[in-house]
Amino acid sequence: MIRKYGTAIVTLMSVALLPLLASAQVSPGTQLVGNIDQSLSSRDVQVGQPFTISNAHSLNYNISGATIYGHVASVQRAGQGTPGRIELDFDKVNTRSGNVYQITGYTTNMQAVTRSNAGSEAGATAAGALLGGLLTHNTAGWIIGGAGGLLYAKNSRQNVVIPQNSVVTVQIQESRRQAQHM
Repeated sequence: MIRKYGTAIVTLMSVALLPLLASAQVSPGTQLVGNIDQSLSSRDVQVGQPFTISNAHSLNYNISGATIYGHVASVQRAGQGTPGRIELDFDKVNTRSGNVYQITGYTTNMQAVTRSNAGSEAGATAAGALLGGLLTHNTAGWIIGGAGGLLYAKNSRQNVVIPQNSVVTVQIQESRRQAQHM
């Protein structure tokens, strides 16, 4: 008999809480955490390129299973003295309950990868030393050439990559719920 009533109570509580979960709002200040669905690299990504973040949830899990849609706002390719950079803009959130929100927000946390320059620095130092030694035929040339190669390589920057499935946290600044079409 206790089992019968216990199951009934759990069922009633679930039914009572369901509207609260379905009505969870994507409001300013909400942070959503999810996984980016595709890899983005500052080497080849284009401004305006769309991306999605799946399985997004709020920190308190009032919202879960949402999809965030966005696009690449700006990109800076890596070069001599210029680090790679990708800026993301967020446009829309579709919640699991079917609500759609037009949003603006910004990234507060993201798993991005930048390759190390150590190998390039070692190679440039050796090449500079060799070139300096060959041109001057003395030890000073080797040292100056090696230092020049190292400085050149130190100033060379790498592209940034946001790997597929990386965790991204988005802070919502503005949101506007869209009318649902029936």
